[in-house]
Amino acid sequence: MQRADIATPARGAYASLDELISLRFPARQLKLARRNRALSALTGPNKSNFRGRGIDFEEVRSYQPGDDIRSIDWRVTARTGGAHTKLFREERERPVLLVVDQRPGMFFGSSHCFKSVLAAHLTSLLCWSALDSGDRVGGLVFDGKHHREVRPRRSRRTVLALLSQLESFNHALPVETAPDTESFADMLANLRRIAKPGSNIYLISDFQGADSESAHKHLFQLAQHTQVTALACTDPLEAKLPRGGRYAVTDGQQRSELNTGSRLLRKEYSDSFNSARQQLQQNMARLGIPVLQASTAEPPFSLLQTYYGDRR
Repeated sequence: MQRADIATPARGAYASLDELISLRFPARQLKLARRNRALSALTGPNKSNFRGRGIDFEEVRSYQPGDDIRSIDWRVTARTGGAHTKLFREERERPVLLVVDQRPGMFFGSSHCFKSVLAAHLTSLLCWSALDSGDRVGGLVFDGKHHREVRPRRSRRTVLALLSQLESFNHALPVETAPDTESFADMLANLRRIAKPGSNIYLISDFQGADSESAHKHLFQLAQHTQVTALACTDPLEAKLPRGGRYAVTDGQQRSELNTGSRLLRKEYSDSFNSARQQLQQNMARLGIPVLQASTAEPPFSLLQTYYGDRR
């Protein structure tokens, strides 16, 4: 099996299981437990009520600049006359849940790959990194009509099962919509059912429908007891229309023409995308959820390396 080229964007309309498996090699360079300043800055001023440290007390030592003042042991401090802080053993039983959107809206791309493929590559990198760190890995894949759950376990077989489900959903696209289509909020309701307190959750989606009242309610409840990170998948053509002209577009079945000659149309299109992105950032920041912006035009490994890579 050839190693994945992590210096280039993902490619194609469909994800390959072999490619997803090969990403286990570069994933070793990522450490999901590392939340650097760049990632912390994305959470906004309002922090989640979930606290990431473990609950097992380990020792007391002298206070050092930068220690959390909430961890100061006031009894030892009063007895010794010098500030002391409590240390807690890192939580090693925190399950990692990957929630992957494979709805029809993700079956879109303008150059390198579709958003659904980008989501698959991000999921694979996160899965392998979590397993390499000794975490239990599981997930939920949904396409708007069905969903499949993989319960968290600390095994390579579980990761392969999740990636196999992901490939199956990916290759079933495009899925025909129906009146009983599951919404983004419905997916979050299913997620709340399987997510244990203290879970580390990664939502990988274009977040269509995430602005509904019911979706906000579920996200609020999740943020109270789990650590949630959002990865928003976008394509350059969603952010900006091509320069003025007539372009042929297709959904794989029908063909039509897109006229971008109007400067006003191009501006309104860009403004609408930027407004939606800003609204998502603000909604998530209120819950203390960081949003990582992923583009089909950029390597998925580079994005994760920015936030979880080795500082050296």
